Amino acid sequence: MVPPPAALEALVQRYDSTVFEPARARACVRLQGCGPQSWDVAFDGDGARLGPSDSDRRADAVLTADDETWRALADDLTGGLAAFRSGRLTVRRDLHLGVGFLASTAAEQGPGRLRFRQVQTPGAEISVMEAGEGPPVLALHGLGATKASFLPTLAALAGSHRTIAIDLPGFGDSDKPLRAAYDPAFFARSGVALLDALGIDRADVVGNSMGGRAALEMGLSAPDRVGRLVLLTPSLAWLRSRPWAAPLRLVAPQLGLIQPAPRAIVEGLVRRLVPARGSEWTAAGVDEFLRSYLSPSGRAAFYAAARNIYLEAPRGENGFWTRLGGLEAESLFVWGSRDEIVPVGFARHVHDVLPQARHLVLDCGHVPQLELPEETHRATLSFLGGRRVGRSAVPMAA
Repeated sequence: MVPPPAALEALVQRYDSTVFEPARARACVRLQGCGPQSWDVAFDGDGARLGPSDSDRRADAVLTADDETWRALADDLTGGLAAFRSGRLTVRRDLHLGVGFLASTAAEQGPGRLRFRQVQTPGAEISVMEAGEGPPVLALHGLGATKASFLPTLAALAGSHRTIAIDLPGFGDSDKPLRAAYDPAFFARSGVALLDALGIDRADVVGNSMGGRAALEMGLSAPDRVGRLVLLTPSLAWLRSRPWAAPLRLVAPQLGLIQPAPRAIVEGLVRRLVPARGSEWTAAGVDEFLRSYLSPSGRAAFYAAARNIYLEAPRGENGFWTRLGGLEAESLFVWGSRDEIVPVGFARHVHDVLPQARHLVLDCGHVPQLELPEETHRATLSFLGGRRVGRSAVPMAA
């Protein structure tokens, strides 16, 4: 029997279940590229076991790197995200599980290390990924994404902030209540409930796309719980006519329980949401989306959230643009000049309603934190008043 490579043994021996514990009772992570054969990590209670891959078993997550990269990761995981972004390390099928394994086997110790957990709130159990110490920052992902889309943000902010990225209810590894509204008010209440559960009185909030709209709603409905807002290409109520509004109101999103769209159509949609630049995220992003979408409750949540984005009233007493003028939180809007989903032209409308807000236009598409992470996070830290102190506490620093 061939002994496991020393680099992989070193990783598995460091496994810490207090940092990450798989939700599945018999989760399997497959490690490839370190030597001629692949190896499986099986989790059992507080421990993890490494053994030869079982060809009859489908791995829940597959991590692939070359020998040199695996040896580097075993010595120091701070280069993990850089290896991922360069394509030297790939994570497929379940990014939450794959990154959780890397975080739980990191040599970096201390309270600010990257960690995962499930947090129970009155409305749902919410999956949380956090790192760092200092003033709290809550990160909310976009439609079809998960907390993993904020991995570079955690790496960038953890040197000066306690950064908390969550799977919004209905997405990723959080609960997916069937009767939830999945509108901005629901997501805002979920964000406040999480702060309550974590004992946080007030937090800055960073949101991308749908998460940006949820962040704005937190600022409007719970101004005492929100500090500053960073809105990364936020979803905003349409100002043009919506020809499908009337018939769409008659369609119940719960139809997603029984009628999934063809996979080819779904993947095409996700590839519009996932950035073209930074292609290493594209396959992982599709995997993350499909993990939720291929479950009936995840499909219903996606349809409900997408429907609410399209149907949100722009004007009137409770219209978005009417209410936006009451926002008190200092806000930075980051737009992508090549964003086809939320065009940069929205900046003019925001300026008319919120003349005090700050704006930044970047040469990117819809997900600035993945497409141009350095520029996005430099602006974010400057706006939040953050200052990096020494090396990031995140094991996979950018």
